[in-house]
Amino acid sequence: MARSALAADVDAVRAAAVPITGASDDYDELLRRIGDRRVVLLGEASHGTHEFYRERARITQRLIEEKGFNAVAVEADWPDAYRVNRYVTHRSDDTSATESLADFERFPAWMWRNADVVRFVEWLRARNAAHGDMRSRARFYGLDLYSLRASMEAVVRYLDGVDPAAAARARERYSCFDHVSGEGPEYGHAVSLNLTVPCEQQVISQLVDLRRQAHAILSRDGWLAEDEFFFAEQNAHLVHHAEEYYREMYRGRVSSWNLRDRHMADTLAALVDHLHGQLGAARVVVWEHNSHVGDARHTEMGQWGEWNVGQLARTQWPGECFNVGFTTDHGTVTAASDWGGVAERKRVRPALPDSHEALLHACGLPAFLVPTERVADVLGARRLERAIGVIYRPETERASHWFHASMSQQFDAVIHVDRTTAVEPLERSARWDEGEAPETFPTGL
Repeated sequence: MARSALAADVDAVRAAAVPITGASDDYDELLRRIGDRRVVLLGEASHGTHEFYRERARITQRLIEEKGFNAVAVEADWPDAYRVNRYVTHRSDDTSATESLADFERFPAWMWRNADVVRFVEWLRARNAAHGDMRSRARFYGLDLYSLRASMEAVVRYLDGVDPAAAARARERYSCFDHVSGEGPEYGHAVSLNLTVPCEQQVISQLVDLRRQAHAILSRDGWLAEDEFFFAEQNAHLVHHAEEYYREMYRGRVSSWNLRDRHMADTLAALVDHLHGQLGAARVVVWEHNSHVGDARHTEMGQWGEWNVGQLARTQWPGECFNVGFTTDHGTVTAASDWGGVAERKRVRPALPDSHEALLHACGLPAFLVPTERVADVLGARRLERAIGVIYRPETERASHWFHASMSQQFDAVIHVDRTTAVEPLERSARWDEGEAPETFPTGL
């Protein structure tokens, strides 16, 4: 890009920017633009950045208090998040937010077992304490599908309490998975090698059986029973999709990605329907990675045939969704070097030239919000965009973490925090405590 063109683009973005200073009115403009939309999707450019969690929490608190949002749905497993839901709605024996997050044991635990999430969960519980009517309390849910065995156990446990005969049938069907030790990936691998018979029919039969019992079960009790049945039904639904997902993960990235995001979008839709049926209104804040909430049709992902939650939500609720992306130029991040590895505090390299992040960095502001329609021509250009998941490999950054995208078509607004810091895990490893790597890492000698 020529220097004069870059300077003009920087000037345009800077003129459209709304500074974020920590003041109570930081997000007045954002809330005005959200208006009466029912679904707000808040992203993050990494799964381990303190400022992204903090700012999402600040926005969400205002949406709950000022806009009547009644649920937070996050990129987390359904049964693990539902334990948090019981805590924040004062329906559990957990005595602290940290205790309510105890079921988040699967890698990457730091994604939800961190200091920022603890603060938000405690705020949500305290806020709900001031609302005596259960129906006015804001809730917390998970959208993801990795919890195959935990969800099977939750279905059986629920049925043990309401219909022991149905629980026995569920145990029998789910015993199909007992032929493989381990979790979902081991099951999918065994199926791919023809070492075990797929359990597809059993999990579908269990879901159908549970849904057939809905009227009989729900006629016994009231509102709370309806909520608990919904929890069990979504667990059975998750088992169905997780079984398919783990079979597909050994066949190709696109098919497994699409299954996962379709499941999360379906779960969000079920949640909206459930809340609307119970409360007469459903307004949900979604916390997920940028790669899930930014409309995939305007990224390389879409060119590969992938879709995501942001795209599916816009399709299902046209004009009722608002998508917010988060970016950074440099700083530190909590991430692993390999899947299943320990949490490390890593240095995030400065953004690559000709990237959206480099353009936003050039504005010279520490943190700001940009409504993308104000600079649609500038941020609509096809540039590089960074995505750091639970793994960060700076030594292969261009290949591992960058893709081309149109930012203004992905997101309705973007929040840029120029220098960010690593989120603090509740369980800090020695690698994390060693601190960020030197500036020359990993190429310097």
